[in-house]
Amino acid sequence: MNRFTTPEILDEVKNLISYSVQNRNEENFNFKTMHRAIVKRYFEARHVNIDYEKQTIDLKLPVGEKKYTNITFECQELERFLRSCLKKDEKSLFFYQNLLSQYNVTSAA
Repeated sequence: MNRFTTPEILDEVKNLISYSVQNRNEENFNFKTMHRAIVKRYFEARHVNIDYEKQTIDLKLPVGEKKYTNITFECQELERFLRSCLKKDEKSLFFYQNLLSQYNVTSAA
């Protein structure tokens, strides 16, 4: 596995997000899974569902120990929203690097 620097990882994930939103179709569940994983990671949420037609995101947010509340919100610009969900902590960077491996993205250094 390639070891990217923090800016490279984030840039590549942003590129992957852009590509996935622009090339999303009903038959491609891989990108939907990736979108849900990014939202889950950011919010520490459960049961994330993105309705691409209604442009809404449903999720269960933690509100206490083993307690969750249902939230639904509109997301007019999915690409911008997903990019805003990226974190720079070590665990998140490792997660993003694994995403890049899974989607076979290589850095052009």
